[in-house]
Amino acid sequence: MTALVPSGSSNPNSNAMVAAAHDQEPTQYLTFMLGGEVYAIGILSIKEIIEYGGLTTVPMMPVAIRGVINLRGAVVPVMDLSARFGRASSEVTKRTCIVIVETEVQGEHLVIGVIVDAVNAVQEIAPAEIEPPPTFGMKIASDFIAGMGKVNGKFVILLNIHRVLQVDELEQLQGIAQLSAPDTPHA
Repeated sequence: MTALVPSGSSNPNSNAMVAAAHDQEPTQYLTFMLGGEVYAIGILSIKEIIEYGGLTTVPMMPVAIRGVINLRGAVVPVMDLSARFGRASSEVTKRTCIVIVETEVQGEHLVIGVIVDAVNAVQEIAPAEIEPPPTFGMKIASDFIAGMGKVNGKFVILLNIHRVLQVDELEQLQGIAQLSAPDTPHA
């Protein structure tokens, strides 16, 4: 028989139940298109979304790095997610966007842009609607995938953006961004 605890009394398990219920709240993800597939990034990692343009190429960068942009005076490296996943570089269209993402790479705070074919919407996906990534058959490395979210009866690939952006080239980009940033104002 289960004992009912009146709402006014203190139950040591009630805090644990509230915390567990809080953990089950939906999480918001920005969904976007890339190569005809739907992907998502947790919105807590996203700083903003901007129109594609103003890209400056940087010599001798890996193919996944398209260049840098000037974002309100800051040099921000831009990665082509399609190329990062081992595919052909994204073709630029009217709907192509740059999603500005904030992350940490080896303890360093990093702001980087990622090119996507089109931004869809912000979706809430409850933890109960997220499945673990498959161990085979994916077109991208399994460690790039945080899970498979169910949205309207279809799967959305939830990216582990910290793993996607955690590459040796980013250390080079951090150095380039610091070298490109003006140290002193020009007269």
